[in-house]
Amino acid sequence: MKRVNLKCPYCGSQALLRPASVIYGKRAAEPAAPYYVCAHYPACDSYVAAHKGSRLPMGTLANAELRHKRIQAHAAFNRLWESGLMSKRQAYLWLQAKLGLPEQEAHIGKFSMFRCEQVIQLCGSFFPPAGTPGFET
Repeated sequence: MKRVNLKCPYCGSQALLRPASVIYGKRAAEPAAPYYVCAHYPACDSYVAAHKGSRLPMGTLANAELRHKRIQAHAAFNRLWESGLMSKRQAYLWLQAKLGLPEQEAHIGKFSMFRCEQVIQLCGSFFPPAGTPGFET
């Protein structure tokens, strides 16, 4: 297994591989699921999920504000393929082209607040505003 050396972008501390229960306690859906967590957690509220098999991070460490923005960006992006407008693969290719990113960088889990906002705006252009007569999602 490849060793991962992650530093917290907020406080500079080492990120440690910990189970989800460290973050979510008894609310953890999968208590043993791996996460990289800032060594100063919970004072520094920065973490990211890891892939179960490889233990590689699924993105970059994020604080609560950035995690919330990434959730919003994912929701906007997922509408593209969940609506049938395009396949999931086509949606990722479209996103890569729109943002001018290589495939390995076109992951919302790696995006900054600015990039997430770009995704929300780009994806929103496909759908009329909520409450538009005759349009249901």
